[in-house]
Amino acid sequence: MLVAFGRELRGAGLGVGTGDAVTYAAALSRLDPADLTDLYWAGRVVLVSRPDDIATYDQVFARFYLGEPAMPRAGRPPAMPPRASTWSESALVVPDADPAGPGPGEQALLGLLASDAEVLRHKEFAACTPDELAAVRRMMARIALTPPRRRSRRTQRARRGAVVDLRRMIRDSLRTQGDPAGLRWRDRKVRLRPLILILDVSGSMADYSRHLLQFAYSARRAAARVEVFCFGTRLTRITGELNRRRPDDALERAAASVVDWAGGTRIGESLRTFVTEWGRRGIARGGIVVICSDGLDRGDPAVLDAAMERLARLSHRIVWVNPHVGGDPGFRPSTLGMMIAAPHTDLLVSGHDLDSLAELAALLPALN
Repeated sequence: MLVAFGRELRGAGLGVGTGDAVTYAAALSRLDPADLTDLYWAGRVVLVSRPDDIATYDQVFARFYLGEPAMPRAGRPPAMPPRASTWSESALVVPDADPAGPGPGEQALLGLLASDAEVLRHKEFAACTPDELAAVRRMMARIALTPPRRRSRRTQRARRGAVVDLRRMIRDSLRTQGDPAGLRWRDRKVRLRPLILILDVSGSMADYSRHLLQFAYSARRAAARVEVFCFGTRLTRITGELNRRRPDDALERAAASVVDWAGGTRIGESLRTFVTEWGRRGIARGGIVVICSDGLDRGDPAVLDAAMERLARLSHRIVWVNPHVGGDPGFRPSTLGMMIAAPHTDLLVSGHDLDSLAELAALLPALN
């Protein structure tokens, strides 16, 4: 099929050779050939060598993979009206070859694909089919996460700043016989804040655990100062397991290292272990702690209250991600664990779908 697509492009006038077709197939062996996104971008990167050929490529792609009416293969297709192409997650909207617009069948097919991509962004993880969950994981890998930052006490050279750099001014004045050449400034450095993700992988979170783990993998790849822990009845650090190039390998190693996956829940004891063994070492000092849990706790409420109080003193902000929040702005915690943790939590957000995790990623940089 991939070779036939290259032959169609060559018939439309693109310079696609045998080596290009082999590279296209090799690229898709690392991707998902069933995904239109991977098919489109792999071909566009490998098979298109000139910007002028992008419009032709879009037209042939839509005809070959989406079933548009065939065009004559002799020569290049007619010039297309200048209109920008857009690509939305798993659906391609291509320019129209006919000034009158696309036909009803094309509009229905492309509109259905775009609609499916938008639905997946807002569909709850627990309601997704296995195929939809696979598409969601591919879309989640494209979430751009910018770690939070803070101003350090150390300073560095700057064009403008709050501190005069006297040492640099004196050194520069030696070249001018002691006359100062001008003011020199220093400003405070900006450093990454630690980001700590503590994920609930108990049985009540079974529908959301793998997606939160995928989000943690993306966060770990985005910044160095990211620590990831999982807990059910005990706490497990999985930061090292997520240091893998392939996400599937990282998630498999992380799941294998957590012995209490899909078991009971002891939030208080797990957080107490984190504060005692890891937080006091400096991991959480001045950091953003993101706890992903539904708040169903079988442990002692007093232990949870004490652990949350100590964690609030150590960290800069505590963000609680509860999948049951949904999109309800008037959500009130109903579980005992959530009611105990709420006074110590700075922000309560949802994590029930892909769109809510993207909003969380966009929210983190503002927690400086």
